[in-house]
Amino acid sequence: MAQSPSPYVREQAAQTSLISTHKVLRNTYALLGMTLLFSALMAGVTMALELGRGAALAMSLGGFVMLFVVHKFADSAKGLPAIFVFTGLLGGSLGPMLNAYLQLANGPMLIMQALAGTAVVFFSLSAYVLTTKKDFSFMGGFLMVGLVVALIASIALIFFHAPFAQMALSAGIVLLMSGMILFDTSRIIHGGETNYIRATVSLYLDVYNLFVHLLALLGMGGDD
Repeated sequence: MAQSPSPYVREQAAQTSLISTHKVLRNTYALLGMTLLFSALMAGVTMALELGRGAALAMSLGGFVMLFVVHKFADSAKGLPAIFVFTGLLGGSLGPMLNAYLQLANGPMLIMQALAGTAVVFFSLSAYVLTTKKDFSFMGGFLMVGLVVALIASIALIFFHAPFAQMALSAGIVLLMSGMILFDTSRIIHGGETNYIRATVSLYLDVYNLFVHLLALLGMGGDD
């Protein structure tokens, strides 16, 4: 009959796991900060170049392709340049949208409010998970269903002009991304995600979509 590990061995294993988790968390937040800054830089470049919506669509599609590339190379040195290409393309795709908001009388204020709101939501929810160590893995199924519904609704609204439905969708996505921040942060601290590049991609997409749809909500709310 196999002998169970001694308390000392179990304690050493727990400490090793804790150190590994802290390393993943530290690397994830460091890389997330760098990719967000790079995205902001690329958004500034496309704003200065005054690129149109066609270019934004092309960069979004390029970012979608790069998402698969990042996941493929996440376990190798190629994952780092891949994630910067991915986040750079998505950041650049925001340029035309931000320029459109800047044409509004209160456009700069809306953008700053969306940035501040995104930061408050992200840091508050992340701090809550890190402080309480609560496991939010139970939310996975609900969030997946919500993402599928949001995707279908987004496609449907391409063909229909429905401002109130668009506002409801943006509000729903803001709530979904808030849930995703809880879920993704929880996965890191509980060992569900041990690759910091994949963890960064997940949190980056949470922050990116939270900002875009929070800005849309503020824009619709302030539309005269």
